[in-house]
Amino acid sequence: MMHLKSVKGRIGISIRDIWEAKKRISSLVYKTPLIQSAVLSEKMGRRVFLKLENVHEIGAFKVRGAANKILSLSSEERGRGIATYSTGNHGMAVAYVAKKLGVKAVVCLSNRVPKAKIDSLKRLGAKIDIYGDSQDAAGERCYELERMEGLTVIQPFDDPYVIAGQGTIGLELLEELPNLTDVIVPLSGGGLLSGIGLAVKSNDKGIRVSGVCMEKSAVMHESLKAGQPVLLEESETLADSLLGGIGLDNRYTFRMVQEYMDNAYLIPEEEIAYSMAFIIDKHRMIMEGAAATGIAAILGGKIPRQEGDVAVIISGHNVDLSVIHRVIQDYAICNDGWG
Repeated sequence: MMHLKSVKGRIGISIRDIWEAKKRISSLVYKTPLIQSAVLSEKMGRRVFLKLENVHEIGAFKVRGAANKILSLSSEERGRGIATYSTGNHGMAVAYVAKKLGVKAVVCLSNRVPKAKIDSLKRLGAKIDIYGDSQDAAGERCYELERMEGLTVIQPFDDPYVIAGQGTIGLELLEELPNLTDVIVPLSGGGLLSGIGLAVKSNDKGIRVSGVCMEKSAVMHESLKAGQPVLLEESETLADSLLGGIGLDNRYTFRMVQEYMDNAYLIPEEEIAYSMAFIIDKHRMIMEGAAATGIAAILGGKIPRQEGDVAVIISGHNVDLSVIHRVIQDYAICNDGWG
C-alpha cells in the first residue's frame, strides 16, 4: 500500500514508500556497487563516485521500479498479464521480472529502439509489439492492449511504485556516502530523478540534485521551461534511453522534478560520445549514451568545484557494439590514440 501525502494541494510520494520498496524488491534486486573514480576526482578536486546501475542482470536501473510495481499487483492482475511501452530498458526490466514471476508480458516499442535492446527483450521471453516512430505511439498501442485484453500497464516512470523503486538508489547512496553533497542523474521521464531526489532530500535538503539530458528532444527540460508538459518530436541521439514524452496528463514526475531538481544541464552529442569512450579508456567499462551524460557534465565543467562528495548515476550499458566502435575511433583520433 502506498502512503500518499498532500503537498501544497497535490499528491506526492512518501519516503516510507521508498523504504517499503527496498524491502519488497530485495528478493529480485541487489545493492549495486559504488566506486570512486580517481580520474574524475582529480579533475573535480573532490571525490567523485560512480553508482553502477549498469551491473544489474538487465544492464539498467529500471529493474528496481518494475520489480516494485509488478510485485505490488494482485494475483488476479498478474494472472491476466501485463504490458508496457519503452525505449528499451524499462521493457527489459518488465520482461525480466515477469519471467522471474511467471507472468505473461507484452512490450510495445517504437521503430527507433536499437536492435541490441530488441534482441535482449526477445531472449527474456516477452512478446514484442513494434508500433509507430515514438515512445508516445508505442504507449498508445499499450493502452489499446489494456482495453482489448485486460492487461495491466506498467508505466515507465509516472507511477508511484515505479518512482519508489528507483528511489532505493538514493537510500543506497546515503548508506555509503555520509558526505554526499551532489547527485547527478540522467533525466528523461523523471522517475529516476524523482525517486532519488525524494530519498536524498528527505535526509538532507542541502544535497544538490542535477538532471542531465541530451540537447535533442529534451522533453522534461522543455516542459519545465513551459511550466507544463509539452510534446516534442523525437530525434536521433546517442542517449536513446532518454527519448520519449512525459505525458500531457503527467501526475507525478513533472511536479516532483520541479520540486527536487536543483540544476539541469543539456549535453551535446559530441560530449556524450567522448564521455562514453572516456569511461572505456579510464575504467574499462561500457555505458550507454544516457549514462554518459553525467560523466559529460563533469568533464565539461558544469558541476561546481565545491566541498563534499559527488555521485554520478551510471544508469545502464545497453548499447549496440557498432556505436561503441564508432565512439572509440573518434576518441582515439581526438586523443592521438588513447592518451
